Amino acid sequence: MLAGLTPLSIGFLIAILAASALMSGLSGFGFSAIGALCLILLPPKLGVPLLMTLSAANQIMSLRQLKADMAPIKHWWPDGPAPYLLGGLVGVPVGLAILSSLPTSDLMVVFGGFLVIYALYSLLRPHGAKKTVGGGWLASSLVGMSGGVIGGFTAFPGAAVVVWNGLRHVPKREARAIVQPYIFVLQILSISLLALQKPETFGSTYWLLVAITVPVVLPCTLVGVRLYRQMSDVNFRRVTFILLGVSGVGLLIKAADAFPGVAHAVRVAGL
Repeated sequence: MLAGLTPLSIGFLIAILAASALMSGLSGFGFSAIGALCLILLPPKLGVPLLMTLSAANQIMSLRQLKADMAPIKHWWPDGPAPYLLGGLVGVPVGLAILSSLPTSDLMVVFGGFLVIYALYSLLRPHGAKKTVGGGWLASSLVGMSGGVIGGFTAFPGAAVVVWNGLRHVPKREARAIVQPYIFVLQILSISLLALQKPETFGSTYWLLVAITVPVVLPCTLVGVRLYRQMSDVNFRRVTFILLGVSGVGLLIKAADAFPGVAHAVRVAGL
């Protein structure tokens, strides 16, 4: 059996990743929010690198499909993704240091709770209640840095940037042109650092899982992108708020160390 997985559990894993790709193709982020359910079946040392890799593949596919919506690199500063990336590149090593030295469960409870509350508030507030927050490259860099820090210990780097874009009421096209390059670059950075620090992580089991799941993730990404093209800005924001809430719930579950209990229940059920 592959990594101790039965055929039924492999099917469950593929279904999770298909849903992750569909929702990420639709919204531009959130692959790891849903994909974190894979940790029910996979150990974190295998599951997290797999999610990083598939998330990067998902972003490549989305970016190829939406390249006409993406600003040229020469226009990335100061209103594009460049300030966010500058901050994120500084933040990722800090997040990895936090992961190895501080009680990350407490941090995940705080941030996960914030995401759930923010998502519920955004979904339930009156339609006319809008107040746009100002921006600027310095503020964007600080938001990008916080996303890098948070991503270093939660695997959800895009959440902070998505919240910031929501507060600024950024249109869906501009929001994706910022969030997707940001997530892609930080995922590649994280994979690279992991490969340098723990090359044994990328063994035969990892590559076999990549070979099995990539052919599912990429087509589902395309379906999500096609659905995105048909969405209004209002519905796009609703989807992003829902995924932020899912991300928050996922962080709370991880912080409560609930996955081992769920994993046991799944094994008892025969998956």
